[in-house]
Amino acid sequence: MAQSQYTEENIRSLDWKEHIRMRPGMYIGKLGDGSSADDGIYILLKEVIDNCIDEFVMGAGKTIEIRIKDNLVSVRDYGRGIPLGKVVDVVSKMNTGGKYDTRAFKKSVGLNGVGTKAVNALSTFFRVESSRDSQIKVAEFTQGNLTSEEGPMETSKRKGTKVSFTPDESIFKKYKYRPEYVERMLKNYVYLNPGLTIDFNGTKYHSQHGLKDLLEDNNSADDMLYPIIHLRGNDIEIAITHSKTQYSEEYHSFVNGQHTTQGGTHQSAFREAIVKTIRDFYGKNYEASDIRKSIISAISIKVMEPVFESQTKTKLGSTDMGGGLPTVRTYVNDFVGKQLDNYLHKNPETAEKIQRKIIQAEKERKELSGIRKLARERAKKASLHNKKLRDCRIHLGDMKNDRRLESTLFITEGDSASGSITKSRDVNTQAVFSLRGKPLNSYGMSKKIVYENEEFNLLQAALNIEESMEDLRYNNIVIATDADVDGMHIRLLLITFFLQFFPELIKENHLYILQTPLFRVRNKKETIYCYSDEEKREAMDKLSGKPEITRFKGLGEISPDEFQHFIGDDIRLEPVMLDKAMSIEELLRFYMGKNTPDRQEFIIENLKVEVDLVEENQL
Repeated sequence: MAQSQYTEENIRSLDWKEHIRMRPGMYIGKLGDGSSADDGIYILLKEVIDNCIDEFVMGAGKTIEIRIKDNLVSVRDYGRGIPLGKVVDVVSKMNTGGKYDTRAFKKSVGLNGVGTKAVNALSTFFRVESSRDSQIKVAEFTQGNLTSEEGPMETSKRKGTKVSFTPDESIFKKYKYRPEYVERMLKNYVYLNPGLTIDFNGTKYHSQHGLKDLLEDNNSADDMLYPIIHLRGNDIEIAITHSKTQYSEEYHSFVNGQHTTQGGTHQSAFREAIVKTIRDFYGKNYEASDIRKSIISAISIKVMEPVFESQTKTKLGSTDMGGGLPTVRTYVNDFVGKQLDNYLHKNPETAEKIQRKIIQAEKERKELSGIRKLARERAKKASLHNKKLRDCRIHLGDMKNDRRLESTLFITEGDSASGSITKSRDVNTQAVFSLRGKPLNSYGMSKKIVYENEEFNLLQAALNIEESMEDLRYNNIVIATDADVDGMHIRLLLITFFLQFFPELIKENHLYILQTPLFRVRNKKETIYCYSDEEKREAMDKLSGKPEITRFKGLGEISPDEFQHFIGDDIRLEPVMLDKAMSIEELLRFYMGKNTPDRQEFIIENLKVEVDLVEENQL
């Protein structure tokens, strides 16, 4: 066998644009189409906003204006404006930026100077305008290549920077910005920066009470066991309450304004500090899990030159605060130990409610211990010959793998559907969990049922969420059921299970519904899969003549060869989102409780009548 030549000609250097476009995952995590909150299009938006936030933190500009229309995004701040002679360099030269001078940007997030360059390289249109000292400089780019440059020239515009961009559709396939995700991101920015106003498409976001507002906006007041404990100090802010109904722990953590969804050293220190302070306050060695059960909390800290475990900055790796301060662990422990202890001494009513909650958690844990032990043994045995879970190789906890955000668990009904998905999935990032029949309606049941019901126990074990959300194995949990009455019912029962026992999976945008095509329209030359009647009509017009139309009734009908189109690059996911207007308890009581007449009335009032498909095809 002849050896291929290996000479100087085989070696080439990629310039910064090519490298970002060839390896976008290194810079912005996963790509996606906008159906997930951590898809790349939101990271692009965040990178631009981060620069505006850094200006606000430096005391320059109190308003940020954001507009998104037809995938054209514009972000305008009223900060100092990029120095006019460096406008092009700042958005197109690697390792160029103001944040290397730590005197100017002491506690900034974007220290590596990559952010806006990645946005520029991954956009078909990118425009930057900087106004300062009554002058303006404008530059435009396509896929990172400079196409035009104007100025400096005189202007009457207020000082500041405006960045406009359109993400490249050849990289972000069929994407769209979901306002719910953008709104959530912007709310986090204002919670962390009291005094800042963000205007998004005409709606203004502002926060007076920081992390206290975050907990209030995300949770029903009726579900809080006691008023939120809100404590602020130099470079640290915390907010804590306990839920009356939620079983698991819930943390919102931030570093220098960055939402660290994967936690890190600060979140670990916070969890540890709460346990130590509570034990010291009551003088009792309570179990850590009993103290933290049902906690809803948030922590924000500011660190000098933070070290994150990935470019998308979702997990803090720093152990030091910087600037001569102690370690992150010591700093958080000292603050919580002193301030939370003071608060509990001054608010005995809250202290009493917390203690009652701990004692109740302890009682429930002891009642569950026997069942839990049996369930674990059963799960261990089942996992040796368990056909329910067909696992993948890469998981959410693999911090060094840039595909970890693609890790997905499909929950399917029956063997035929799971067989099709299993044969066509990507074994690196896609796992399959197969249900047997309909799951139990878990509304109103205690956590005991999760261990007693084999299906729920194995699902909990597959997700690895019994102890904490931090150990979640898959970023995306996808319910893949048939689009018929039984499939809808199974979907509803699974959502009920997650709402009842693991609501933060939904709050943190991990749960989705797989959209599968309703029709296949084809002629001898082309096949088009359609997800709605409208798409079917468009396909019929496109293929003209008399194309063959197939109506899919269930996932089992779709062959593995076809299925790979629906769970690959063109996957369509519908996120499961919570309506803030209704508490989880109200939601479950209405839809899953014993109020059948009310529900019947609701269904009749909201019923949609569809034309019979066979009849429509004959028209």
